[in-house]
Amino acid sequence: MNTKISSPTAPAWAPAACLAGVLAAAAAVAAPVALAQQHRPTSFSKDVVAATPAPAVAVKATAMVTGLNRPWSVAWLPNGDMLVTERGGTLRRISADFKLDPKPIEGVPTVKVAGQAGLFDVVPHPQYASNGWLYLAYAEPSPTDDGEYGTALMRARLKDGRLADQQKLFAMSPKSRRGFHLGGKIVFDSKGFLYLTLGDRGEMARAQAPRDHAGSVIRLHDDGRVPADNPFVGKPDQLPEVFSRGNRNMQGAALHPTTGELWTHEHGPQGGDELNIIRAGRNYGWPTITYGVNYGTGTKIGESTPREGFEQPVHAWIPSIGISGMAFYTADAIPAWKGSLLVGGLSGQSLVRLVLDGERVVREERLLVGEVGRVRDVRMGPDGWVYLVNDAAEGSLWRVQPR
Repeated sequence: MNTKISSPTAPAWAPAACLAGVLAAAAAVAAPVALAQQHRPTSFSKDVVAATPAPAVAVKATAMVTGLNRPWSVAWLPNGDMLVTERGGTLRRISADFKLDPKPIEGVPTVKVAGQAGLFDVVPHPQYASNGWLYLAYAEPSPTDDGEYGTALMRARLKDGRLADQQKLFAMSPKSRRGFHLGGKIVFDSKGFLYLTLGDRGEMARAQAPRDHAGSVIRLHDDGRVPADNPFVGKPDQLPEVFSRGNRNMQGAALHPTTGELWTHEHGPQGGDELNIIRAGRNYGWPTITYGVNYGTGTKIGESTPREGFEQPVHAWIPSIGISGMAFYTADAIPAWKGSLLVGGLSGQSLVRLVLDGERVVREERLLVGEVGRVRDVRMGPDGWVYLVNDAAEGSLWRVQPR
């Protein structure tokens, strides 16, 4: 079994670090990146929704599979079967005709389940049909059993209902006892590189600490090696596996079907959910700049936006909808949706369709509001329909089609 990617030990983290330390760390991270970045115009959900007429297509959701426990992610195998992760640490198989195997897949690694921590994404390798590799993101407990845990990435092959040939490819450092913001989305790009999203672990200043994985996007080869062209390779004050940083908690990620760029979204605090385009070496500002505010008090976090050296979001939700799951729609089954970006809402209990003009959001539709509960994942199935799983103890797999 492979061990985690080696890097110099990160310093112990002090959650009470002052904002001055955050800004200093931000400057250190931003230094290798050209500061003369063009701030893209940010659209705000409340403005776009106010200008949006009735949805272009009325849709309905049909529960295809029930009996899932806090489902988190869904993926398809070449034969049409589906794999669904449950946050509590189980991996389930659903047949192509929507029959749930009552027996969970065996051999899932030890998963820490606490707060938001658990078993996250499952993604087959782009060449799964020939190599059989499945990739899992999960909350990994510390090997010393000290109560700390962090997001990890492993791969395995599915053989006779069990995960075999297991290899751990990455583990975030440092770990933490806080049960917040672990990220956990996996995306492969067209060149075979793998991206893993991480959260700030509820310790916001960590997202700007250069020797800390928290609040970053990790980019690896499919076997866990660090690509030689990663933006911080060869910089001793940075972590070479980090592709970008300055994010709060990315729980949606998808590859743009035309440009091939990685788009992610992240939760903001009490407003300020963000949609971003992730680019090499860029810093997305959390918590130095944000459209969110402190919970309860509504007081300001960091500085006003925008600020030189930090990326602006493509789109921001104020108030938050608790975004989770994301997919570009590229099929022909719903022609009016082709090219749209679909986003799930947890607190918003909805499916959101964003119409894009390049990198601008020009329309936002709120669909299925309150009909399926908290939408955890959004995927386009091989049949061209849209599938959702909802975050519930009695969760389901839903198929979305025109009414």
